[in-house]
Amino acid sequence: MEKKKLGLVPKLIMGIIIGIVLGSFASESIISIFVTFSSFVSAFISFIIPLMIIAFVTAGIGELRSGAGKLLGLTLGLAYGFTLISGTFSYVVSRLVFPTFIDQATTSAIMDGNVQSVAPLFTIPLLPLLDVTSALVFAFIMGLGISALRGNEKTAEIGTMMGDFFNGFQFIIQMVLEKAVIPLLPYYIASTFSLMSFTGEVWRVLAIFWRVYLIIFAMHFLILIFQFGIAGAITKTNPLPYLKNQLPAWLTAAGTQSSATTIPVNVEVAKKNGVSKSIREFVVPLCATIHLSGSMISLIAFSTAILMMNNMEVSFGLLAPFIMILGISMVAAPGAPGGAVMSALPFLPLIGIVSDGPLASLMIALYLTQDSFGTACNVSGDNAVALIVDKVKGRFGIAEELEDSNEIFDEIVPANEI
Repeated sequence: MEKKKLGLVPKLIMGIIIGIVLGSFASESIISIFVTFSSFVSAFISFIIPLMIIAFVTAGIGELRSGAGKLLGLTLGLAYGFTLISGTFSYVVSRLVFPTFIDQATTSAIMDGNVQSVAPLFTIPLLPLLDVTSALVFAFIMGLGISALRGNEKTAEIGTMMGDFFNGFQFIIQMVLEKAVIPLLPYYIASTFSLMSFTGEVWRVLAIFWRVYLIIFAMHFLILIFQFGIAGAITKTNPLPYLKNQLPAWLTAAGTQSSATTIPVNVEVAKKNGVSKSIREFVVPLCATIHLSGSMISLIAFSTAILMMNNMEVSFGLLAPFIMILGISMVAAPGAPGGAVMSALPFLPLIGIVSDGPLASLMIALYLTQDSFGTACNVSGDNAVALIVDKVKGRFGIAEELEDSNEIFDEIVPANEI
């Protein structure tokens, strides 16, 4: 009788539980070992992220014989539109609900707190070869170029040759994900949660801001219902199975705080949803960078809360430009936990918050304690975008290859392990 393997979801849940227990009872010296491991995995993921973008986005665009530019524009428009809707939704809810319980005593209690930190035993200076923005621009140029070469009879051979090169590069990155990243996820999650539990940061902040967090979590859930509801209406299907299928990717994103790390799991979910090969392998990796509904909800809610606590202006006229710029700036966010809030810091003066002042520090502390849930919302919405793009692609003249003979992610996260 064949022994049944433990699936990815149970492993992720076990990692979270073990991490919390270890953080509650282990000594600082023990926690420092887990922090060292976590820092190494984080550095490795940061190194891989630009390579993943180049591999998957370039190959995804390059395999589209025509309409690649239209597909890119359609995906960008949907992702940015969803992000703007999420920011506006967050502002409206925050403006209506927060005044019922926010006071300045809450702000003082948070700002006066000291957060304990545990340093790793050592660090490895592993830096990315490119930043995320450079990788995206390079991937767009190469992908569109390959697609154009393939579409011209005179240059089709060159386009095919270059396409084969990037397909091979994609296969190499696939192997790295399959053999290194995916197996390490449960241990990485355990290390992350052990530190959070040991320092007590999450519980200390939640003890005061639990109502703000609950509202944000509710908004994350509601925006996903809205996004998959739109996808269901366009595809004329029931959106509930899509939400159920999203659970493995949601848990992976919540545990790793990384949209990029969740790409292979999310692509497998898109396959289960019936999204065609070329669409899912282009839209999901791209949206991991450009679609940030969850992060937008969190940042706007925390910004509004902080402004209210300090009796500052909270008009929509003030927040609207901030929302629009934030939707663009977060695309270049560092591929690490808290990257979105760090990319937002230069724009906080637009709403009256000094970038290097105490209110900005409060914003960072609040955001980091829930970053995993915002990331989970981000990646979940990516599949709603993929469903819509896959359905309406024909209306925009987007031609694609529908062969599923060379599935990119078939062996990364087998369906029977989700």
